Amino acid sequence: MDVLPLPPLAPSPLARLRRSVWLYRRCLGAHLRSTLEYEKDFWVLSVAALLTQGVGVLLLSAVFRAIPQFDGWRFWDVALGYALVALGEGVAVLLAQGAWGLAWTVNTGDLDIALTRPYSPALQVLSSQIGMNGLGNLVIGGALLAGALAHVDVPWDAGRVALAAVLLVSALLVKVGLNLATNCAGFWLASPFPMFAFSMHTLGELARFPITIYGMGVRVALTVALPYAFMSFFPASALLQERHLWQLGLLTPLVAAWCLALGAWLFRRGLLRYESAGQ
Repeated sequence: MDVLPLPPLAPSPLARLRRSVWLYRRCLGAHLRSTLEYEKDFWVLSVAALLTQGVGVLLLSAVFRAIPQFDGWRFWDVALGYALVALGEGVAVLLAQGAWGLAWTVNTGDLDIALTRPYSPALQVLSSQIGMNGLGNLVIGGALLAGALAHVDVPWDAGRVALAAVLLVSALLVKVGLNLATNCAGFWLASPFPMFAFSMHTLGELARFPITIYGMGVRVALTVALPYAFMSFFPASALLQERHLWQLGLLTPLVAAWCLALGAWLFRRGLLRYESAGQ
């Protein structure tokens, strides 16, 4: 196997960024090759993700056959937000699945290994696993997004296309940031299992549907406390520009930056109280 030369350490921020991206890609590549050694597992995980997301879409379609509009939302309007959630989960699982192993890494002392390497511990953790079930989420989410964009009543022009691209990327990063932030609870909870993060993930599933159908408490939780609504509802509203408070969707890039910064800050705070399992 050809071994590519490691980019040298350099003082400039751009050079450090390029080196981090290079190392992240190499780590994911190593785990991808390892995962593909088990071909049956790959197909089982991918098909399971397809079925899980597919059943959700079928249920959504069945509901809208009985109720043409739901709080003013039509099927393809809701499908747009639903697709963003599926794509966000697909990207987070495929490219940053290691966040879900953080509690185990911390509470078994395996984080010691990451701390001895000249590379960001947070990026090492995120790239320590690759979830092939993310491909199933991406396939279903991509197909649903294409269908939704073809059916929603949006006057497409260059500006609207650019807005859609920015909102899509930002919505995906919101999910990655929230996954890291919630899994950082592993630094404070003496359990190798990410139960807190999983419970928050379950709460985020509510964002698959328009948050206007929920009570005020749930709306605030999904908008402010843990802004899962910026994965789906607000970006979709900003693109459609015909819903209440659609302007908030334009803040999605800022919310994505906040979620990533929050995850990085919580990770650094967690490192300050981290103790090796041997101490």
